[in-house]
Amino acid sequence: MRYDVIIIGAGIAGLYAAMKLPKDKKVLVINKRETFKCNTFYAQGGVALARDKDDIPAHIKDTLEAGDGLCDEEAVKILSENSIEAIDDLIKNGFEFDHDENRKLLYTKEAAHSCERILHAGGDATGRYLHHFLLEHNPHAMLSDTRVVDLLIKSGECYGVTVLDHRQCRNIYAKNVIIASGGVGSLYEYHTNAPCISADMQGLCLMKGIELERMEMLQFHPTVFVDSKNAQKMLLTEALRGEGATIEDENGKRFLFEYDERGELASRDIVSKSMYEYKKKTGMQLYLAFNNFDEKYFEERFPNICKNLRALGFNVPSQRVPISPAFHYAIGGIKSDLKGRVPNVKNLYAIGEVASTRVHGANRLASNSLLEGLVFAKEAALDIIKSSGKKEFIEFGITDEVMSLKEDKAKKNQLRRIMWENVSIIRTKSGLNDALSSINVLLNEKIGRLLKFRLLTAKEIVISALSRKESVGVHTRLEE
Repeated sequence: MRYDVIIIGAGIAGLYAAMKLPKDKKVLVINKRETFKCNTFYAQGGVALARDKDDIPAHIKDTLEAGDGLCDEEAVKILSENSIEAIDDLIKNGFEFDHDENRKLLYTKEAAHSCERILHAGGDATGRYLHHFLLEHNPHAMLSDTRVVDLLIKSGECYGVTVLDHRQCRNIYAKNVIIASGGVGSLYEYHTNAPCISADMQGLCLMKGIELERMEMLQFHPTVFVDSKNAQKMLLTEALRGEGATIEDENGKRFLFEYDERGELASRDIVSKSMYEYKKKTGMQLYLAFNNFDEKYFEERFPNICKNLRALGFNVPSQRVPISPAFHYAIGGIKSDLKGRVPNVKNLYAIGEVASTRVHGANRLASNSLLEGLVFAKEAALDIIKSSGKKEFIEFGITDEVMSLKEDKAKKNQLRRIMWENVSIIRTKSGLNDALSSINVLLNEKIGRLLKFRLLTAKEIVISALSRKESVGVHTRLEE
C-alpha cells in the first residue's frame, strides 16, 4: 500500500491539509478512534483572526505579548497575515460563521485580545461545526480506529508508518507523512482534551531521535467543571468571560483584580495561576457566575454549555458553577519549520498542536489554535505539492514489541496523578525531581509500547521544566 501522503490525525490541521491536497494525489488520513474524538470537535471558543489588514499589527502585537517574549515573530507574522485568507477560504467553500440578520459576521472578544476579533459558529460549537465541515470536504481516503505505532525512517528520510489495525501491525508506505495527531491531554488527571489524545506521536518521535522542544509550555484552562468521573472534563469557554461571566469565591468576591487589573480578561496563564494561589491561600471553592447574562441570550449564544450544565442540575445562568483549572493545550511539540517540515527527516511534517512552530511562545493567545491549524496545514500542503517527485521505496520490517499489557492501565492512571500533582500549574524543583524519578521507575518496568510513548513524552516535559529555571508564560517555577 503506497500513497503520496499519509496524514496522521483527523482534526482541523490534518483535515485542512487533506482539503488542500489535490484529488489526484493518493492521500490517506489515519484516525486513531471515531472521527469526532479529536480536540477540534470539542473546541468551543472560536477562531481568532485579524479583522482586516489594519488589524494585523494589533493581532501580531497581542499574540507576541501573550507569548511573553518567546514567540517566533516570523511565525506570528505568517499566522496573522494569512488569517483572513484562511477564513475567507472556509466561507467561500460554504462554511457559515455566526452572523446577524444582515449577514454581518459576529465577532467576540476573549482574554488578552485588544478588540473583538474571534468568530464562532453554532454559538459555543465552533470546533464541532468546523470538524463536520472539513470531514464533508475531505476528498481523500480515511482509515479510522487505527493507531500509528511506528515511523518508517532510514538515513534521514521517512517512508511511511506502521499501524496497529484490529490488533494486527502492518506497514503503509508514502512519499510524505504529516503528523497532525494533537496534544498530550491524557497525561493529566484533569484535562479538557478528547480521551484518545495521549501523546503517542511525541513519544514515538523521541524513540526515533526526533527533537521535541518547549515541552514545558503547557496551557491550563482556568474555567473547567471538573466534578466528573470522566478523565475529560467539561470546558467552559473563554468566550463566557469575554462576554460577562465572572470568577468568584464562595462569598461572591471577584478576587482576580488583586492579581491583574484585567481581572477575568487577563491571559489564561495569569488567571489559572491566580486561581491556584487564591484557593491555596483561602481554601475556598471557586465559581464561574453567569448572572450578567440574559437567559434567552445565554441559551442561544451558548446552547451546548447551557444544555450540559442544566442536565447536571445547574439552573444556569442564574446559578453559578464550581470550577478549577485543568490541562488544556500543548504549546510545545515536535520541532518543525514554518512549512511544517521536521528538521533532519526528509518528507516528514508536523502541524497543529502536535508541532512546535514557536508561534505561541510561552502562552497561546485565546482562539489562535484553530487558526494555527488552518494556516500551517496549508503551508505544509503547498510545500508537498511543490516538492513532490519520484521516490524509491525500501521495505521495512514490522516492530514485534508488545503494544500493551493488562497492568498498563493502572500505570497510566499513576502517571496522570504524577503529572497533575508535580508538573501542572506551579512547579517546584523537588516536585519535578520526584516526578522524574517516578517516571524512570515506570520506564524500567515491563510495559507495552503504547505506555512507553506516554512515559517518554512525560519525561521530556519534566526534563524541559527542570531545564527552564526562570518562570515565563505558562511555566511557573519555584525553587522549593
